Amino acid sequence: MPTYHAHGAGACLALLGTLLAPDSIAKPIAFAGGTTAMVEYGAGTMEEAQVFFAPSHRWSVGGGYLTLDSDVDGSARRIAYARANWLVKRWNLEGAQANVFAWGGAGGASGNGFSGRVLAGNAGAQADYETRRVYASLKTDFYDSSEFTHRIDTLQLGVAPYEHEYNQLAVWLLVQGRTYTGDLYRGTEWAALLRVFKGSVWVEAGVTEDGNLQSMLMVNF
Repeated sequence: MPTYHAHGAGACLALLGTLLAPDSIAKPIAFAGGTTAMVEYGAGTMEEAQVFFAPSHRWSVGGGYLTLDSDVDGSARRIAYARANWLVKRWNLEGAQANVFAWGGAGGASGNGFSGRVLAGNAGAQADYETRRVYASLKTDFYDSSEFTHRIDTLQLGVAPYEHEYNQLAVWLLVQGRTYTGDLYRGTEWAALLRVFKGSVWVEAGVTEDGNLQSMLMVNF
């Protein structure tokens, strides 16, 4: 009987560790009462910084700053925005989790192809699925104004060489495919990335097929 209780307690702790372990996919909502800060360098085409506070695990509010520099015609965009994020649906499965997020907001934009600042709207969505060994994520981000329209679509597929436990260093190997509309980049930009995280810090870095740096840092606190 004591052996049974010890085994049951160990199973409960293992399950709790799985549920509390940091997510392997960047999300706009971390946990209730938490703040998420993210910065990304997107191979010279995009750079973005975001900060969101989540009063609930269902939604968060905050803002960001995005720069876009075209590889096609030399155009540049600078967009500052406020945004709200919603957890549309979550599936807690046996050994896995899936999510659908959506967001919307607005801000001001400037660029080298027009004068002054214009109002720019932002809308997007993300769907993801993950276990402790595999994951997939698909995200679309849309920006619209009287002077430009851009959409950024990002697909990520990854595997973990080992199953990490809570408070252990987690390592992921992933492939990323990204497309841009609005004459920012021709074709699909592919990248090979290494992602590591432990506790509240999450780092991702790699190179695109053109040899450019792709990186991201996320901190939850």
